[in-house]
Amino acid sequence: MLKIKKGDTVKVIAGKDKDKEGKVLSVDTKNNKVLVEGVNMVTKHAKPSAANQNGGIIQKEAPIDSSNVMYVHKGKATRVGFKMDGDKKVRFAKATGEVID
Repeated sequence: MLKIKKGDTVKVIAGKDKDKEGKVLSVDTKNNKVLVEGVNMVTKHAKPSAANQNGGIIQKEAPIDSSNVMYVHKGKATRVGFKMDGDKKVRFAKATGEVID
């Protein structure tokens, strides 16, 4: 189970986009990858199609390994843990001990 979900704000802690922050657009649990808004941009050459009449060069996000991102809680990057809240499993920020969701 990944500690990061779609919609979370994360900070990149390694790689060419280190220290950038963005929102998680999608999570691939099978390959441990996350797609973060505005991070790991790649240039893609697209052929003209019905959806894209002109084709051309497109900038888009590429997946980044989930180990290279850290959850941001109240403006501060923190590790994430799981604990039982009654009979419900919840995520909590290790820096503050506060429940995330």
